[in-house]
This record gives sequence, structure tokens and C-alpha cells, in this order.
Amino acid sequence: MTFRFDEATRVHANGDDTFLARVHDGWDIGGNANGGYLLALVSAAMCKATGRSLPVAISCHYLGPVNDADVVIETRVVKTGKAFATAHATMRHGDRVVVTAIGTCGNALPPGARRHVTQEMANLPDFALAVPRGETGPNANPNPNAVMPGLMQNVDVRLHPDDTGFARGAPNGQALVRGWCAFRDGRPVDALALTLFCDSLPPAMFNVAGPPGWVPTVQLSFYLRGIPDGQPVAAEFLTRQLRDGMFEEDGTMWNASGELVAQSRQLALLPR
Repeated sequence: MTFRFDEATRVHANGDDTFLARVHDGWDIGGNANGGYLLALVSAAMCKATGRSLPVAISCHYLGPVNDADVVIETRVVKTGKAFATAHATMRHGDRVVVTAIGTCGNALPPGARRHVTQEMANLPDFALAVPRGETGPNANPNPNAVMPGLMQNVDVRLHPDDTGFARGAPNGQALVRGWCAFRDGRPVDALALTLFCDSLPPAMFNVAGPPGWVPTVQLSFYLRGIPDGQPVAAEFLTRQLRDGMFEEDGTMWNASGELVAQSRQLALLPR
């Protein structure tokens, strides 16, 4: 079976460390490709360029919107080591640079038994009991005529009931959103999927800053901290500072067993 995410992140080598790809429609918010999706696409190219299978640490800067378009991803391997390899990537749509990124890739995470943990897995209802993104509350019925953002047609997001007030016009005043992420077509969650999911929940600041809208990402960093088990992942996103038209958002993701699998941080503009 071919899954939609695999099609949407496929890159084709074109010689000279360049890859051809397509930014597929259906992974967007309001007609602009989701930042996590673009991160996944450049991560796929960097993994190919370095010959490694896992995106370990990726930092992505967004220079302009794009959607439903053919793109070229230029890569340059900076260093290849025993554990990790690092590369630059630049995504272009025609003559316009859309994304520039630097990333470290590997085939495994380093072993280590020592741990210091101050943040446990988010307290969430089970995936089946959480609130589907298309609903506005724990007891609401989905509106069959509602049109969800393109991304939500591919990603199954289920939210904690306490964090859905923004969708009802009643934000709770706490810049926190917790939930689950999975693929609607049943694709198993892997490391590359986490680069998408780190930007798939509604922004936490929706619960303090008024009605939702398109939130342009300026910069997004992703860190792989564990290997997903293929099942839906739990996520928590928190904003601490909203000022001067911008906000940061810190994200953490876990397997259902409570094992940490990813962290992220992004800087974004207020909704447009």
C-alpha cells in the first residue's frame, strides 16, 4: 500500500546533490503548505543526501509560502562522521527560495542509560476518547458540511477537551494545547512523520490571542529523541512569550507508553 505521506515527501535525485520534489496540495493551512510538511520534505532530502535514515536535528527557516508546486531541493553535505552526518538544504520554487535548512542525520540514536526528566507525558484521554480536530467540544457532533484545512484531511488530530475553547470562541486563557497525532490513512508513525507532527496541532496561542488564522512560521527546530512505535503519538505544545507580533512554541511528543520521541521549538508570527 502506498501512503499519502510517502507520496508527498518523495524526493528524486537529479545529480549534483540536487533533488526534485513536489509540494503536494492537501498538506496546507489556508492554501499555504504547513511548516512541518516542508520540514519533512527537506528532511527527506537531507537523509537521502547523507545516506542516513533518521532526521536527528533539523533547523528550518521559512522565506516564503508555497503550495501545490514543483520544487528543487539543493543539498550540500558539510560533514560525515561515524554516528551522524550534517547537510545544508535549500528549497527553491523557480528562482524563489522557499526554505533553507541545516540538519544532522543518523541511522540510530546514541545509547545511554543516564536520565534526568522534569516533564512527563501529557495527561490525555485515550486517542479514541479525545476530541477530533473537526469538532468544537467533547460532546459536539462533527459538521459533515464543514471543510477542514487541507492538512487535517491527512492528519488525524485529537485534542484534550480542556484545550478546545478557541474553536468555540471561548479560549481558556492558557497558551497550551495537548493532543494526539496519527495519519488518517493508517500509515505507521515513524521518525519522518514526527517532523510533520511537530507543527500539526493548532497553535497553543489560539487559546489566548483570539480567533484562529494562518500562523506563518519564521523558524522551526526539530529534535528526534526516541524511535516511534508506529502508533499515534501524544503531544503537548506551550507558548510562554507572546509579544511584538511574534510568539514561540515549545513542543514535546511521546509514544503512548510515555517514551519521549521528539521535541521542537518554533518562532512564528501572529495569525493573519
